[in-house]
Amino acid sequence: MTAAEGLSSWLIEHAYPCWWSHGVDHARGGFHESLRQDGEPSGETRRARLYPRQIYAFAAARELGWTGPAADAVRQGTAALLADYRRPDGLFRGLIAPSGAPLVERAVLYDQAFVLLGFAGVHKTLGGTTARDSARELLARIEATLRNPNGGFEESAPRSLPLLSNSHMHLLEACLEWVDLDDDRRWSELAEEIVELALRRFHDSASGFIREFFDGDWMLVPGADADVVEPGHQYEWAWLLLRWSQRVHNPRASQLAIELIDRTEERGVDPARGVAVNALFGDGRIRDARARLWPQTERIKAACLAGTITGRPGYRDTAAAATRSLMKYLDTPTPGLWKDAMDERGAFVEQLVPASSFYHIVSAALQLQRS
Repeated sequence: MTAAEGLSSWLIEHAYPCWWSHGVDHARGGFHESLRQDGEPSGETRRARLYPRQIYAFAAARELGWTGPAADAVRQGTAALLADYRRPDGLFRGLIAPSGAPLVERAVLYDQAFVLLGFAGVHKTLGGTTARDSARELLARIEATLRNPNGGFEESAPRSLPLLSNSHMHLLEACLEWVDLDDDRRWSELAEEIVELALRRFHDSASGFIREFFDGDWMLVPGADADVVEPGHQYEWAWLLLRWSQRVHNPRASQLAIELIDRTEERGVDPARGVAVNALFGDGRIRDARARLWPQTERIKAACLAGTITGRPGYRDTAAAATRSLMKYLDTPTPGLWKDAMDERGAFVEQLVPASSFYHIVSAALQLQRS
C-alpha cells in the first residue's frame, strides 16, 4: 500500500467515523474545538474558523470514499455556524463558549475567508441556492467593510495592524472554490487581485519568500518580531498560485510557485526528521525547528500539484515522502486522531488534538487523489 492509499484508508476507516462520533457536538450542534487523546471533547472555547473548516472536511467525505452521514454533519454544522457566529451586520464573530455564548465580537478577515470556504462545501453537499447566496452576501459585506485603498483588505474594522498576507491567502483559497461553483465574476476578479497583490507586495524579492506582516500601506513590517517566514505558508501559497495558473495563463504566478517550493525544500525541511519546520528567519535560517502537522499537509499539496503540472518526478517523490512523514503524526492509540506537534528531537508533544487540522489533512488527501 502506498502512503497515499494509507492516508485514504485512515480517513475512511478511522478519521471520519471518529470525528463524526466525537468531534460533532451532538448535544447542541456544531463542532468541538479539540479532543483529548482518548477521543473525548476537551471543552475548549470554539473559534469561528473551526466550524467552516469542519464543514469543508465533511463536505469532501464522499469524494474521498466515506459513506457515512457527511451531509448530516454539514447540515447541522451550518445551522450552528449561522446561529452562533453571524453578527447582525452579516460578518462573523471570532469566538464562542461551548454553550454558544459569544465571547469575542470582533470579526477578522481570516475568519470571514473560512466562512466563504465553508459555504462552498455546503453548496457542493446540499445543493440549492442558499449557501451560494449567503457567500455572495458575505463577500459584499467584506468588500463594504474591510476594503484597503491600496489593494486587498484590512484585517478588521476598525483597523488593526499588522495586515496579514495569511488572511488573503485563505480568501484566495475560498475564491478558487467558488470559481468552480458560481458564475459570479467577482470570485475570479478577486482571485486575480489577490494573486497580483502576492506578486507585488507579499513576495519579498530580497529573501525570495512570501512574507507575513505588513503595515497599512502594504510595506513589510520591520523588526525581529516580524522577521518570520513560515514554510507551511510558502507551500500553501505555491499550491494556490499553481491552481490559479491552471485556470489563467500567468507565468509569473507559476514561476513564483515553483521557486517557493524549491526554496522551502532547501531551507525549511529538516532532512534528519523529514519534516517541514515551523518557521524560518527572512534570511532562511531556522527560527523554530519544531514541526506541526499542518505544514506537512501543505508540502504534500504543493509538491503533488507541481509534479502534475511540470511532469518532474522529483516533485512526486517529495509528495510521497511528505505523505509518509504525515502518517507518523496519525499513528495514535485512538485511531482517527493525530499528534499535532513534533519537537526538535523528533519526539511528539502530548497535547490536545485540534479539530482544525482535519481540514488540512482532508485537503492533502484530495490533492493526492485528484493528481
